[in-house]
Amino acid sequence: MWWEKPKHFLNHRQNQFFISEFPCFFLDKIPCFFYHRGMGYIFDHSDALLYEAQLKEPGNRKTAGLEHRLMLRMLKPLRGKLLLDVGCGTGEGLLSFFDAGLNVTGIDPSRYMLDIASINLGHRAELYPGAAEDLPFEDNSFHYACLIKTLEFVENPRKAIEEVCRVARDRVFIGFINRHSLKASGMRIKRLFTKTLYSQARFFSLWELKTLIRSVAGNMPVSWRTICQLPPPFGAYGGIVITLSPQFRTTPIEIPYEANCVKEPMAGLAKIEPGAAKNGSVSV
Repeated sequence: MWWEKPKHFLNHRQNQFFISEFPCFFLDKIPCFFYHRGMGYIFDHSDALLYEAQLKEPGNRKTAGLEHRLMLRMLKPLRGKLLLDVGCGTGEGLLSFFDAGLNVTGIDPSRYMLDIASINLGHRAELYPGAAEDLPFEDNSFHYACLIKTLEFVENPRKAIEEVCRVARDRVFIGFINRHSLKASGMRIKRLFTKTLYSQARFFSLWELKTLIRSVAGNMPVSWRTICQLPPPFGAYGGIVITLSPQFRTTPIEIPYEANCVKEPMAGLAKIEPGAAKNGSVSV
């Protein structure tokens, strides 16, 4: 079952996983597993159904196909490697990675999205509930990690990027709706008049994300592309890949050492006779 505890669940985080029965707009007063930190906006039942329905529309299917090809082209994953999709939703991205020969794992804070993902994926992926800002996995647990249209909904984007860089060992892919695109402008105008899936979304520009990534990953290599509607960097959908490199911390270690006193000088060394310093004479 997707709500089972992850294999690499950290002990010091166990007290952050509990059941809530508080009436919330996203829980519909139904007890639900969730993390109490870094929630952001969580899709409710109606959101999940609408999201899945919109994915099946012909125009959206075509766009999703372009986005998936961009992900694979930029991430360049190797078959048999481990991949984590953070904010996996109904599992659309996981299916693409599974078809590419990867061992996939998904995590999402919405139980409703995970229910649909479980139906779509069956036993082809491991699914867990959790927030992007507090991933319940050990360091370097996966070869690759992805945030695909997830940063738009998290509470702390910087922390989410920090977490995916922590659990991945090779590369991180970030897919986003470009704030400076016609598509994002249309979404912002539309949500002024009606409720949409992106009513609570926060859109990022390419430059904003690059600055955010630099603040987390430092000078690690970063590449980017945008597609759809306009040429780079104003395409509707953008992708950024962070190539991770090992980071080593060194700590000085004090080693107690007591030198042995040399009673007689070694051959060839000068021997200073008592009182020679005053007379200025040295014997060899």
